[in-house]
Order: sequence, then C-alpha cells, then structure tokens
Amino acid sequence: MTGQLTVRLPEDLDRSLGEAAERMQRKRSEVVRLALRRNLDLSPAGGGSPAEHVHDLIGSLDSGIPDLAENHRA
Repeated sequence: MTGQLTVRLPEDLDRSLGEAAERMQRKRSEVVRLALRRNLDLSPAGGGSPAEHVHDLIGSLDSGIPDLAENHRA
C-alpha cells in the first residue's frame, strides 16, 4: 500500500461500516477499499458497460414467440 487517508465518519456510517465488516468477515479498511473501488468504478471486474457484464446472457432466453419484435402489438 502506498497511500493513507484518515476520514472522520458520522456515528451512523461508522456503525454501518463496522456491521458490514463483521458480516463480510473483513477488516474495516478492506471494506472501505472495496466500497471506494465500486463507487469509483475501479474494481477489477467492474469495468465496461452493463451489457458487457451480461454479454453471455444476451439472446439466451426464448420467449416462445418467434416474431415478438415484428408483431409486438399482437
């Protein structure tokens, strides 16, 4: 680690952070780093558009109606 940051938290946020750390069985600092990565869209798997996250699912469902797009009002 190269950087260090000190942050003062309001009581409710501090409590929520502690609860999340317990629930995830991680250190509070790890939970903060995860939250920052997610919020700043820097997570290793977080890049790309929402469609890119589910690209393997696109077109994988079958409605049973072969011409749904052509006769959508029917």
